[in-house]
Amino acid sequence: MKKNLIVLALCLFATSRISAQDISEQYANTITVDDLRKHLTIIASDEMEGRETGSPGQFKAAAYIADHFKNLGLQTLQTGKDGKPSYYQYFNLYQKGWTEAYMKVNGRSKVFFKDFYPNGMVNVPVEQTVDVVFASYGLEGDYANLDVNGKVVLYFEDLPADFDFSSISKTPLDNDDAKAKFLEKTKLELAKEKGAAYIFVISKDNEELFVTRAAERKAVLSRFNRMMLDQADENPASKQPSFVISYKLASEILGVPTAKLEKVSGMSSKKRSKLARKLKSQQVTFKTKRDQNQIETMNVMGFMEGTDKKDEVLIITSHYDHIGMSSKGEVYNGADDDGSGTCAVLEIAEAFTKAKNEGNGPRRSILFMTVAGEEKGLLGSRYYTDVNPTIPLAKSIANLNIDMIGRIDKEHADNDKYIYLIGSDKLSSELHNISEEANKKYINFDLDYTFNDPNDPNRFYYRSDHYNFAKNNIPVIFYFSGVHEDYHGLGDEVEKILFPKYSQISRLVFHTAWDLVNRDGRIKVDSNKK
Repeated sequence: MKKNLIVLALCLFATSRISAQDISEQYANTITVDDLRKHLTIIASDEMEGRETGSPGQFKAAAYIADHFKNLGLQTLQTGKDGKPSYYQYFNLYQKGWTEAYMKVNGRSKVFFKDFYPNGMVNVPVEQTVDVVFASYGLEGDYANLDVNGKVVLYFEDLPADFDFSSISKTPLDNDDAKAKFLEKTKLELAKEKGAAYIFVISKDNEELFVTRAAERKAVLSRFNRMMLDQADENPASKQPSFVISYKLASEILGVPTAKLEKVSGMSSKKRSKLARKLKSQQVTFKTKRDQNQIETMNVMGFMEGTDKKDEVLIITSHYDHIGMSSKGEVYNGADDDGSGTCAVLEIAEAFTKAKNEGNGPRRSILFMTVAGEEKGLLGSRYYTDVNPTIPLAKSIANLNIDMIGRIDKEHADNDKYIYLIGSDKLSSELHNISEEANKKYINFDLDYTFNDPNDPNRFYYRSDHYNFAKNNIPVIFYFSGVHEDYHGLGDEVEKILFPKYSQISRLVFHTAWDLVNRDGRIKVDSNKK
């Protein structure tokens, strides 16, 4: 009799184990190609205008996600502007940029980053009308008998043909680039020493090349106009700011044909100085005002409460923002980046909802969160972790972050059944083992840990939203298919998504999440490979 009871108990235990696995697979299989395609066709449509953070298109995408969470019956954790429960976690970003920038010569307007551009983040907040003094090449001898105090000093960028470079540099400079940088610094310091209020440098480039260089400088400086979570300090007026101007603009300021100005630049020092003093420059009016704009945006989050372990929370994330539109009005739809991760979150949330509605809800709670501002520097997730964690971080057991899982990279051109996993073992060996086991049981993809190497130059571990959780000692897994030719390009469209692969990776995330929220013990933080 005792033997029979033991056999029966073993059978029941085995049955329960199989049943638990079958239940997980049952709900994972509700994540389908058709449903992913349906969501992604909307999220990555032209209507969403590229989902630029703070744009109307991003707000439309947020509304779609919130409606889905509402239809699933997920709980809200926020209070909206109207005082009612909301799926939105609002926050503000701050961005500096030039709001007014112009120059006028003889009443004619000149175009910023076409006719002239700044040397650095120049802020001239109040319109200035200033006398211009021409100082040839801006060398010591060129300032003889010139009064530039409180004025604009105007000089050529390069050096006269007969100039001995050793006269200004005692240290030999072995290449042209080093000489150019030294020369620029020397001239600027000399102009400031002479009391010039502003510095205009006449570019050595021809008109076509100048326009190209101006566009390049605009692109470089725009990187410093990035959005920030913190309100920046006051932006004081720049001291003795400098600008680079075209030959054509310099000719207008000096009131001479371009050919005559070129003739001056080719003269010997003595003749040049004599003729330069005959050139009558005039006043210029200009303004380059930099302001700080406040941009409102939001993370979208839906909450599913657990049962007996509801105070412990798994966070599943993606970023739903992208890079917006081109200057020509072309839409960067970002189907893979990160429409794929966002729609995976929607489907995983729906799978867990179906399980809960059938009496198989998670033991631990789950926060489904799509964040904004990832493309601006992981700002939405940083706001959540560093400023306003709706759920105390100490209660967060792990973060599963999904970013770009719908395509393949060139390293896997012959095999789409793979996924890069990043971070799985860095804080919890247990999390890593759970992930490996889920893949082995249900998906059987190649798990590629190339980018998990701390010496990998791409540093992807630091480049998606999971990092803000990891830095707070919360175990993470970053699911990623790698970079492809359409990354941040116009070709990142729905029709290029590999939906069978995409659905399988989404199911892998679900299976891993299922284990994490239903196991008896909370996973331990026992590694330190950050």
